[in-house]
Formats: sequence, structure tokens, C-alpha cells
Amino acid sequence: MRVKLNLTEGIFPMPVLMIGTYNEDGSVNVMNAAWGTMQERGRVALNLTETHKTVKNIKAKGAFTVSIADADHVVEADYFGVESGNNVADKFAKSGLTAEKAEFVDAPVIKEFPICLECEFIEYQDNEYGLGVIGQVVNITADEKVMVDGKIDMSLVNAIAFDPYTHGYYRVSERVGESFKDGLKLK
Repeated sequence: MRVKLNLTEGIFPMPVLMIGTYNEDGSVNVMNAAWGTMQERGRVALNLTETHKTVKNIKAKGAFTVSIADADHVVEADYFGVESGNNVADKFAKSGLTAEKAEFVDAPVIKEFPICLECEFIEYQDNEYGLGVIGQVVNITADEKVMVDGKIDMSLVNAIAFDPYTHGYYRVSERVGESFKDGLKLK
């Protein structure tokens, strides 16, 4: 028997994405965004309201980074979601993390997060079917410690996912199958 639940975000897992921008004064701003995905190959879609400091920064600079949050930095990642850049001028400084300028866009790379997508701002959408930032990925970098034989090893990334039902974070690290291969057994 199935049990009816209250309406919520409803999809698990949701990625825990760290969106990096520069403030007007050049300081680093990072926000936690669980509502984000690849719209198509090379294009990111982030469901963010225009009230976020991050969205204002993206529009001003024309760029942002998207980093994959990991289990080693869950406290910092959560802090970037519970504290607003509209209320704290330099919330990044409180995190203790470090940043460097992205190679191709005017946005910061947070050095402690294992994977980073550098994005150029394309547009902000706001209509009856959704809202958010659309960006073009122009560069992807990964910390060499998550690489094996020139490829990212997701078990080393130690990525976390957000659970909208209980508001928990979960480690995403165990490989359980081979995409585009296991299903062929049923053909």
C-alpha cells in the first residue's frame, strides 16, 4: 500500500551545489543551491529567486561557478545555505575555506570543493513554469586527488545530496551499476 505525503520538492537525491560569485567589492560570495541541474550538455539551470545576493552578483559580473559539495565540508556547505549574503557582507570569510579566480570567468573557484564548473551567464528566466539562472559551462576543473587514470572517480569526490523529505544530507559514493549497459540484459 502507498502512503500519501505532503507536497514537497519530492525528488531525491537533489544535488548540493555551491554557487560562487564575486560581490561588488571583490569579496567572495557562495550560496548553497539544491535546485540545480544540467539543462543540456554544457548548460546549467539553477532555480534561484532574484532576491538572492548571488543572482544579483551573477547579473552584474556575467559569470558564476558551480561546485559539487562534499562530505568533508558539509558544515560549510550548509552554512552557505542558512546565511544570506544580503545579511552578512563577507560570509565566505567565516567559512575558513579558500578561493582563487576561475581561469575563464569572473568568478571564484572554491579550492576545497572537488569539482568546479565555470559558467558564463546566459539569462535569467522568470515565468509561470519556473525561474532561475541559465549558464553556459566554459570550463570544468577537478582536484587531482579525485582523479584516477585521468578520469574523475566519484567515490573519491564524496559528493553529498540533499533529502527534501527529512532535510538531511547523504553521502553519494557507492557505485551500484553500469549505465547504458546493465539494462541491456533485459533487451
